[in-house]
Amino acid sequence: MAALMIKDVPPALHTRLRQEAQKHHRSMTQHALALLERALEPGRILTADLPPPLKGKQMLSDAWLGRAKRTGRA
Repeated sequence: MAALMIKDVPPALHTRLRQEAQKHHRSMTQHALALLERALEPGRILTADLPPPLKGKQMLSDAWLGRAKRTGRA
């Protein structure tokens, strides 16, 4: 079975994952996998709220970076 390591998890997110895992009587790994499976269900749109990707040499604007930061942490 393949392995996945997630580094630099923000402390608040780590705490929420641990609490939710306990609430559902799962290990943190089991709960993270359950969340990933649900998020990646066929037909589910994940990138609808993300700003469009940059193509070619383009200046990064503060507005684009701000949207990317906000939507990437949802």
